[in-house]
Amino acid sequence: MIRHSRFAYVREQLERASVSPGWPGWLFEFSVFVFKQGWACLFGALMLAALLATHFWWPVDAPIQRYDALTIYAVLVQAAMLSFRLETPREASVILIFHVVGTIMELFKTAAGSWVYPEAAVLRIGGVPLFSGFMYAAVGSYLARVWRGFDFRFTFYPPRWATWLLAVGIYVNFFAHHWVVDMRWALFAFTALLFWKCWVWFRPLSAFRSMPLLVGFGLVALFIWFAENLGTFARAWTYPSQNDGWHMVPMTKLGSWYLLMIISFVLVSLVSPIRKPEISRASRAGGPLPTPAHPAG
Repeated sequence: MIRHSRFAYVREQLERASVSPGWPGWLFEFSVFVFKQGWACLFGALMLAALLATHFWWPVDAPIQRYDALTIYAVLVQAAMLSFRLETPREASVILIFHVVGTIMELFKTAAGSWVYPEAAVLRIGGVPLFSGFMYAAVGSYLARVWRGFDFRFTFYPPRWATWLLAVGIYVNFFAHHWVVDMRWALFAFTALLFWKCWVWFRPLSAFRSMPLLVGFGLVALFIWFAENLGTFARAWTYPSQNDGWHMVPMTKLGSWYLLMIISFVLVSLVSPIRKPEISRASRAGGPLPTPAHPAG
């Protein structure tokens, strides 16, 4: 294993630990699962913590605007993650793409009135403060790190060109639905058609577990929706319906985050391997998988 960081060393030791049978073993495996998930969420968690902290405690007479401080903070966190080898340069390059793609969409959506950034900022493009792109980058950071930390493998992964076509269609629809028919239901159907047979295999410890990839997309989208509620509560951005006071973001936004997950996943797949395991009866029962085959797709 290439030790990118102290975390990689700790992870290696945990994965080699002997596991007791019965509930103590299940509890230990679940604890490691939570630890890995928490570490993968580090960038996003630090950003959310900063949004909430500055919302409650940012001085009115501070020498710089709150949004500018958040941008500087995000840059420093990203630099620290690279310096301490919590991310690889290739993963950081994909995260940079997330930042650019997200900022372009922010510029369009704010101009269209979909949401606004209610506070002033110097470090901004138009009405979009630069820290906003890091919120999209947080999703990319999570996916890249969870992919590596859980040693993802896939069965029945669709052709790569088809996933790229889907991602481009989703991104275009985020803009085009303001002028033409919203194609999101067709995109949901295309997503289901491509991925309905695909399972993701992940390894908390020595044994691989699995779930339908479509379910995995949904779970991550749900957590992003929770994070969005915290972000709007902290007035990092607001929707028009929240002008008279904060309320939870409608559950209908889950669909948008689900589609964004597809774009995120396809972008991360550019630098993360799509590997398939040799499925055996033992592995289907939850046992360790044999040495994986050559990369798929």
